[in-house]
Amino acid sequence: MTRLVFCYVVFALIASGTHSLVGAERTPAGIIHHQPSWILSNQEVSIAVTRLGGHMAPVTFYRNTSQPVQPYHISPWQKEKPVAMPVPVLVPLRGDFFCLPFGGNTQESEGEKHPPHGESAGSKWKLIGTTKSGDLTTLKLAIDTEVRKGRVTKELSIVDGQNVVYSKHAIEGFSGRTPLGHHATLAMPEREGAVRIATSAIRFGMTCLLLFSDPKQREYQSLLPGARWTDLSKVPAAWKTSPDADLTRLPARFGHADLVQIVNEASTTTPDLAWTTATYADAGYLWFSLKDPAVLNSTVFWIENHGRHGHPWNGRNNCLGLEDVTAHFADGLKASTSENALTKEGVATSVELITARPTVVNYVQGVVRIPDGFDCVKSLTFAPGSVTFISTTGKQVTAPVRHDFLKSGRL
Repeated sequence: MTRLVFCYVVFALIASGTHSLVGAERTPAGIIHHQPSWILSNQEVSIAVTRLGGHMAPVTFYRNTSQPVQPYHISPWQKEKPVAMPVPVLVPLRGDFFCLPFGGNTQESEGEKHPPHGESAGSKWKLIGTTKSGDLTTLKLAIDTEVRKGRVTKELSIVDGQNVVYSKHAIEGFSGRTPLGHHATLAMPEREGAVRIATSAIRFGMTCLLLFSDPKQREYQSLLPGARWTDLSKVPAAWKTSPDADLTRLPARFGHADLVQIVNEASTTTPDLAWTTATYADAGYLWFSLKDPAVLNSTVFWIENHGRHGHPWNGRNNCLGLEDVTAHFADGLKASTSENALTKEGVATSVELITARPTVVNYVQGVVRIPDGFDCVKSLTFAPGSVTFISTTGKQVTAPVRHDFLKSGRL
């Protein structure tokens, strides 16, 4: 029997933790975790995207199975009565969202003063429409920005039979340099070391140069500011008497919030791709991201383990940002377009936007179930239309992924 595939692009209402979905032709207004959201769905995947900021979560993979997977973080204040937030991006804070300019943007740069992570992360998007062609379904949104005039078009696509989300952001009408990137934020269990992190080869990593978590703001960090290292499992701690931190085993160091950045190295086996994985062995799956390192050359780790006690954090936030960017940490436009510690190492921290030519950022995220005994990812192998994940214990799992999309932008 031909499988019936349901696709919705709707504002959806969650009641008692369940989605109430209505067909695309009616598009009723509704709320998901206190935010008006659109839903894109097929048999394998359901994606909610907030109108405010275009944040992607919850995302349910393996949605029609007995064990669906929702890997993304949703900020704990979403279930509370709305109150004023320090910055717009915190209002919907969840899952993955596109940042332009990426970072805090606390400093004005050449007359521009952007909100943290840009208007794309905290202003309203509008629905362009949805298309269904063969096994491919795509949701299209857009935002027209004011601080630096231009348009960003977001396309989120899902493919029947895959537990993968394909993202495309087209940046048009802008001129000048800017940091940019994705802000994928994963939910974390409380058990220390329950999640294993791995990445493709790196040139080096650095801890945020300045104090990331300020005790004066009731925030605390555990890593040594400005440290340079080459091994994710050996990152200098803030205290000389403490052992190096192992950032491949998270969560860790309860009560702290840290920020580091790794710079991708060209691979001898997959020179055109870079990757990050988070293995949730207790839950039986791994999350992965794939990117073109010529576009997004670094990954910022936001390691938040109950380390912030001011509003709205209140010591309860436990998440992991695996943020694929071209940027100088999370410092924003001014720092990223000036000479800095990374540019001195030959690492670009901004992208040149040209009015006459759109800049396109393609990105892939997904989930794959893993067998018993699958530990931290050691390597990935790529075949046409698939990716195989190989663990340090020798276990393997293969997922259908159209990774050529990263270069071609076509599915």
